[in-house]
Amino acid sequence: MIVRERAGFPALAIASLLILSLLAGRTQASIGDRLPEFRECVATCEEVNCGDGKTSLPLHLQLLLWTCSSECDYTCQHIVTENRQHRFMIQDPVVQYHGKWPFHRLFGMQEPFSVLFSLFNFLAHDQGMNKIRQSIPASYPLRKYYLAFGYFGLASWIFSMIFHTRDFDVTEKLDYFAAGASVLYGLYYTPIRIYRLDLPSKQATLRLWTLFCIALYIGHVSYLTLWSWDYTYNMAANVVVGVVQNLLWSWFSIKRYQRMKRTWAAWPGLIVAWIVLAMSLELLDFPPIGGMLDAHSLWHLGTVGPTIWWYSFLVKDAHDDLEGARLKA
Repeated sequence: MIVRERAGFPALAIASLLILSLLAGRTQASIGDRLPEFRECVATCEEVNCGDGKTSLPLHLQLLLWTCSSECDYTCQHIVTENRQHRFMIQDPVVQYHGKWPFHRLFGMQEPFSVLFSLFNFLAHDQGMNKIRQSIPASYPLRKYYLAFGYFGLASWIFSMIFHTRDFDVTEKLDYFAAGASVLYGLYYTPIRIYRLDLPSKQATLRLWTLFCIALYIGHVSYLTLWSWDYTYNMAANVVVGVVQNLLWSWFSIKRYQRMKRTWAAWPGLIVAWIVLAMSLELLDFPPIGGMLDAHSLWHLGTVGPTIWWYSFLVKDAHDDLEGARLKA
């Protein structure tokens, strides 16, 4: 879920995400990959340690599919980084390898803080779904859509945890596909709430909208899988989908606040401000503090609070809707 209010927020978010899309294409090659000392280190390590089962890794590393070659790659990243940081009279900057900073792993996890903060987001969705189950009656027609939003969120953060634990081609794709599904579902349920497509009189429109969104997702995944794994396209697609839903929520929030004059009706705008500030961390991409805490992990941390807040908004909105229905009855 990303909601934006006020005219400046969508523009800022678009600019930020477009810059990120250009950066995303570098995931397969970085400066560190091309350093002669890094290549020589890896080649020597593999020659000395990786032949005929010479090296046996600890069990927890084997369980996370670390191999002798990947262990050499990891070790050499830190050897080269350490040497570059302690050269006489000059300190070379920390560089990326394979599109990532040289993180210090923990229990075999490549990016431990991104895993931890992804878990926090998972728990935020789980708590929010429990709040919906406890606070919104099962008879409320929008309840199932809000719970589905939660399930998409849970799935996306599960795959985020897996990807940040071990970065493989398959874990990367699952992470991207799950995140894309979560963003698209956000667009799907937004007009259902705003225009009340759940009402019996609008079922034909709802069916068409459902089929359209399913077709969009199938087309998106098919293009990335069968045609081209294009990072820029993937980011652009998510930007477009996110901006559309956020403009809808912005319009809805402004109109409701002007009519109701209740603080909670303006919550989406405040959530937007939080999200945009957190997202700006991605543009400050810096080497990980302590070898573990980087801008991307802090971005994940920054989305926990807004997620909790968003579920509170959904509950408030549902209660107001139910109260209005009782008054009309």
